[in-house]
Amino acid sequence: MKEGAIAERIALPGSDGEHELQEKWNTTPRAHAFYRHQVLDYLNSLMQTFLAKQEMMFVGTADRHGEADTSFRAGLPGFVHVLDEKTLAYPEYRGNGVMSSLGNISENPHVGLLFVDFTEAKIGLHVNGRARIVENDQFLRDAAASEPVREDNPPATGRGAELWVVVTVVEAYIHCSKHIPRMQKINEEIHWGTDDVRAKGGDYFRAKTSPRTR
Repeated sequence: MKEGAIAERIALPGSDGEHELQEKWNTTPRAHAFYRHQVLDYLNSLMQTFLAKQEMMFVGTADRHGEADTSFRAGLPGFVHVLDEKTLAYPEYRGNGVMSSLGNISENPHVGLLFVDFTEAKIGLHVNGRARIVENDQFLRDAAASEPVREDNPPATGRGAELWVVVTVVEAYIHCSKHIPRMQKINEEIHWGTDDVRAKGGDYFRAKTSPRTR
């Protein structure tokens, strides 16, 4: 391989594994075009506007051994705060106490966020980065926290944020709309961080009475 080609490969986004599979399955030209035209290492103005409207996201984390977990986060529109083009933050409300995502972040800061707009633009945004956990009071005192963050915390109903996850952006890129289903939003009251068993879904999958292992 020529020296220039080696340098290009080193500079590419993504993992060695994806690059090797691109070569194996002859998708390298398409992948390189995507890298060149769609992958940024910051949030541009349109991405920031998109994030300000979002009410939910999926969070991918892994512990120090690589054991992975995917979780769901939601809040009022704009619950994810763009602090600057390289930094965003999202609140952690009271949950089941397991803290699987936060536990992973405490061991391994690599995080992958996926935002999907199912109702309007029907488009998605990936944000990969490095995360750290910040206590609520400290976050609100931080000079990087803007006034709107202070004013809309806590949310309209239920408990406010207990912690914040601050993410330094490494990659930001589109998730295409081709297979995203269009859905209709139904407005209903949400009690953020509630302990009400019924509101939390109860034992929907009957796991409580199921054998722990097979």
